[in-house]
Amino acid sequence: MATAGAVVANGSGGPDTRAAFKEIYSKLKEEMLEDPAFEFTDESLQWIDRMVDYNVLGGKCNRGLSVIDSYKILKGVDVLSKEETFLACTLGWCIEWLQAYFLVLDDIMDNSQTRRGQPCWFRVPQVGLIAVNDGIILRNHISRILQRHFKGKPYYVDLIDLFNEVEFKTASGQLLDLITTHEGEKDLSKYNLTVHRRIVQYKTAYYSFYLPVACALLLAGENLDNFGDVKNILVEMGTYFQVQDDYLDCFGDPEFIGKIGTDIEDFKCSWLVVQALERADEDQKKILFENYGKSDPACVAKVKDLYKELNLEEVFHEYEKESYNKLIADIEAQPSKAVQTVLKSFLHKIYKRDK
Repeated sequence: MATAGAVVANGSGGPDTRAAFKEIYSKLKEEMLEDPAFEFTDESLQWIDRMVDYNVLGGKCNRGLSVIDSYKILKGVDVLSKEETFLACTLGWCIEWLQAYFLVLDDIMDNSQTRRGQPCWFRVPQVGLIAVNDGIILRNHISRILQRHFKGKPYYVDLIDLFNEVEFKTASGQLLDLITTHEGEKDLSKYNLTVHRRIVQYKTAYYSFYLPVACALLLAGENLDNFGDVKNILVEMGTYFQVQDDYLDCFGDPEFIGKIGTDIEDFKCSWLVVQALERADEDQKKILFENYGKSDPACVAKVKDLYKELNLEEVFHEYEKESYNKLIADIEAQPSKAVQTVLKSFLHKIYKRDK
């Protein structure tokens, strides 16, 4: 449900962390394949084995690795115990499973062709709309993993509530995105800064930024009710990240950012287009309405030329400076130095993306 670039960059993870993370994936998948709650046939076992590998693996796993990195910082240690590593990695993989569930269904809704350099799961021969059920299975795996490894922990109910809340917010954000950008005829008049912010906040920021840190806080024995300000900062950071992603889609170097931007062609509710709509006169709006959302390179060029005419590069850099300074001030107002370190780690990795 996130855009291709919207991946939190905190959890780089050293080689030892990545190795442990990968090893625990194999254990969790094996448990899914041996789940006594269902009498699997050989054919269904082979299907799930392939389906989970195809959809859960293949990304950078930065969300999942962020749980481990954040937990280490909160505990003030460089090395976790074997049990602590297992639990942190397991929650990290639950987030990666959640991401896979979102993306499998998102690709169907968007009628997408590829994901992570390979055909979307529903486009794989013999899969088709079975992918809808596969998405449901992926979501149910999360509940099974949490039950198996966290039931009896004092924060078990909080974990269940956390994943349920974040899933609800993300699905609601996806609904807003779909009815705003995909319903009926393309209509730029629906796009504004409020709509853009709400879509980004709910569709991406909660599960990409807040969820990994919230998992780490629960592991560290904290009560999430005491960290409302931290949630707000992380959601704001997620919004900042997506605005930056929208900017890079148009103005970034494809070799540097790793993709060719298509927001203009795809009629995305991008921060750039809503800024352009706010600043454009009637003639400039006419150019937008006539050319935005078309794959013709000449139309794309006209939109980009208008962005430059409206000086949106400078508008972005001013927004970036103001957002960064406000986030730093809000972070430094947090009473916990460990929490400050976690938040600054997220922020600095994001900020360096376009440098």
